[in-house]
Amino acid sequence: MNKAVFLDKDGTINEDVGYLDDPAKLTVFPYSAQAIKILNDAGFKVIIVSNQAGIARGILTEDIYQAIDKKTHKIILQDGGIIDASYYCPHHPEHGIHPYRTKCENRKPNPGMLKKGEKEFDLDLSKCYMIGDKISDIQAGHNAGVKTILVKTGYGKDHVNNPKLKELNPVFIGENLLEAAEWIVKNEKI
Repeated sequence: MNKAVFLDKDGTINEDVGYLDDPAKLTVFPYSAQAIKILNDAGFKVIIVSNQAGIARGILTEDIYQAIDKKTHKIILQDGGIIDASYYCPHHPEHGIHPYRTKCENRKPNPGMLKKGEKEFDLDLSKCYMIGDKISDIQAGHNAGVKTILVKTGYGKDHVNNPKLKELNPVFIGENLLEAAEWIVKNEKI
């Protein structure tokens, strides 16, 4: 069985600008490719799992999101990192337009996207991690049975003292994705 690190996208890999609705507005953090390469070199699959409620709200289309995702992959690849898969949930349970206004098992904090990765890559979830900047990322990882890490980029710095985070008990709280990747590799060797 394989191991993976699931990564939230906006606020973790790239700057969170609200609803990212144009590939030209994408700014990948300068350390993201290095962090992903560190995880690749340590034998982890790297899988993006992203809520994209802007699609449900009609702010962007799935085609625009896929163009943004493709650009993200290209930027990471240019600097030596490989993203093995990218999953997104375009749904929202309360807001948006048909057919996107619906409850969905893939929308974090639900574990659907992580479970999809488990099946597609024959993962041992007990050896996997979820890294994100929001409580919903940590909850999704918890719900899937993976180890969780909160990063202080994006919304992370606002969630550090949230009582819900303390209940979820992430294994690490890092400054950013690079620090989280280095922590994972260091702790895998112990």
